[in-house]
Amino acid sequence: MEERGGGGRPAGQPRQTARRQAAGQARTPSGHQWGEPRQPVRQQSGRPGQTAVHQWGEPRQTVRRQSGGSGQPVRQQQSARQQPGGSRQPVRQQSGRPGPSGYESRQARRSGGEAGQAGSPARQTARQVSTEYRAAAPAKKKSGAGANFLVQGSILAAAGIIVRLIGMVYRIPLAKKIGDNGNGYYNAAYSIYSILLIMSSYSLPTAVSKMVSAKLAQREYRNSVRIFKAAMFYATAAGMAGFCALWFGADYFANTVIKMPFSSYALKALAPTIWIMAYLGVLRGYFQGHSTMIPTAVSQIFEQVINAVVSILAASLLFDMGVKSNLVYGSTEYSYAFGAAGGAIGTGAGALTAFLLFVMLAFAYRPVMKRQARKDQGGNTESYGSISRALCFTIVPIIVSSAIYNVSNVVDNSLFGHVMEALGESAMTASHWGVYMGRYHLLFNIPVAIANSLSSSLIPSLSRAVAERNRRQVQARIASAIRFSMIIAIPSAVGLTVLAEPISNLLFSGMDNTMLIRMMYLGSSAVVFFSLSTVTNAVLQGINRMRVPIINSAVSLAIHVGALYIMLAVFHLGIYSVVYANILFAALVCLFNAVSIARAMRYRQEILKTFLIPLLASAAMGGAAWGIYDLCAKVIGSSISTAAAILAAAAVYFVLLILLRGVDEKELKSMPGGTRLFRVARKLRLL
Repeated sequence: MEERGGGGRPAGQPRQTARRQAAGQARTPSGHQWGEPRQPVRQQSGRPGQTAVHQWGEPRQTVRRQSGGSGQPVRQQQSARQQPGGSRQPVRQQSGRPGPSGYESRQARRSGGEAGQAGSPARQTARQVSTEYRAAAPAKKKSGAGANFLVQGSILAAAGIIVRLIGMVYRIPLAKKIGDNGNGYYNAAYSIYSILLIMSSYSLPTAVSKMVSAKLAQREYRNSVRIFKAAMFYATAAGMAGFCALWFGADYFANTVIKMPFSSYALKALAPTIWIMAYLGVLRGYFQGHSTMIPTAVSQIFEQVINAVVSILAASLLFDMGVKSNLVYGSTEYSYAFGAAGGAIGTGAGALTAFLLFVMLAFAYRPVMKRQARKDQGGNTESYGSISRALCFTIVPIIVSSAIYNVSNVVDNSLFGHVMEALGESAMTASHWGVYMGRYHLLFNIPVAIANSLSSSLIPSLSRAVAERNRRQVQARIASAIRFSMIIAIPSAVGLTVLAEPISNLLFSGMDNTMLIRMMYLGSSAVVFFSLSTVTNAVLQGINRMRVPIINSAVSLAIHVGALYIMLAVFHLGIYSVVYANILFAALVCLFNAVSIARAMRYRQEILKTFLIPLLASAAMGGAAWGIYDLCAKVIGSSISTAAAILAAAAVYFVLLILLRGVDEKELKSMPGGTRLFRVARKLRLL
């Protein structure tokens, strides 16, 4: 085959000669259909000895430069002509073929070939415009893409915060109704349910969104739909397996694993939810792969509202039935166990509502899927067998990584129960675990929800950038995700520490919060480490380092278990051992993930604006918050004082973050709601 240089000329032939020959040659076929928009075609590098990926007669695909081994894509190159009216129109160039472009042929027919002559004023103008276009267009595209995943992640984060606030609101009357013992049974059952959910289907949203986004980046619409269908088949099998394991193994888990026999009722009530969540995970992942988090966000809010209503009603009804059972069987625990089962029924009702909402959305989206299929540019339609294998290879590492990362709660629960039983203090196991999981976890997970939501939007965003082999874009998105999560997590941790007592008494009024307040003082730093470890896990999964989070989490978990046992059995720290051990676990995951990301992407973490400035601003914010609360509490009630302190803390942090140059104008505008914040900063003359 004859080697060709840039623009389709034979290697070694002068460019002017190639242009003169091209002016009289016919236009080559491109696969373009009448009425459809033209797709961009990348130009070859212009070096001898390189061939285009495109084959004659196939629909025109994006062609990448294959020189130097850099892996960087060649930017789309366009030329333009100066029209008689003075407007410049872009012209797409052929890649690796002789002959003029379609626009050039039309101009030649209209003006007698004047526009096709080499060295003409029109050609000189085209070169100038092409250079300006290449310099300006990519920057605009990158900016939009970089901001989009932050916006989508923030939509999901806002929904996550709303969901947790709703959860906090309904947990307060639920906790008062079923007590700390009932909370202990529910949370112990929920820990087992979470592990089985992870093993069966929890990773489906991440895996499906990652695979779908990669296919959409290559405009393989038919294959993206086939991924969805294959994932639904997997969800059927995995959901059924998880349901059977939890339903028939409830007594074993309750009596042997977590040493709480009365939690078996809640375990059986949670079993059907695993099957529902499998289908729901596929639907959420498919739409997340289209870079839209709105369906997931809306469904989460609906899910939590139904969960709250049904949980309170079912728990109240079943608790009263349990009181009667206590009289019959001469026990005090049936009421708490039945109440916990009522809360578990609410979880299933919420999941079913979200699933039905997505089913209606999927049927409404079918016309769009059909239109996309007609524009498919994939050369081959993948078989369901190959898709299923790819799905399994994607799911299994995420399952193992997520299981290890989240199994710590089950390990903590089991180890805590066994050691407390050996120490003769098993009577306090359920109530202490209820405070830890039912209240402490509920509080510190509110800001962590932002990191979880950001991770959901980050994975498909990184997958697209990796598919396009755009290293700079990958590194920019990693930096943006980590900075954004730290800007939220660090002040949240400081605020929960400084205002631990007023926040605990405000949210859980009428309850003994002594243990909770001490947990918040000692363990609020977990917000930072869990947020950072969640984002860095998502980064490694997004850049196709699927096994690395497994190794990092496994090593961290082993150290965590050893430290927890020593603190429980040797130092007798009780439930506070679990708090310390979880902070250690998350911190180790952060450290190992940071090293892995640096090696994989040659990424250097920025320290000053990501960690030090938010920490300094948060320290000043914490002092201001405590001073305002202490001052207001002497004059007005505690509830109003707490609200005033939180609002003042947010204002102080925002001002200091800008004054210390923690964010600049461009970064502020790229954040969700940043334009409004920028206007406020300008009015206050902070920028």
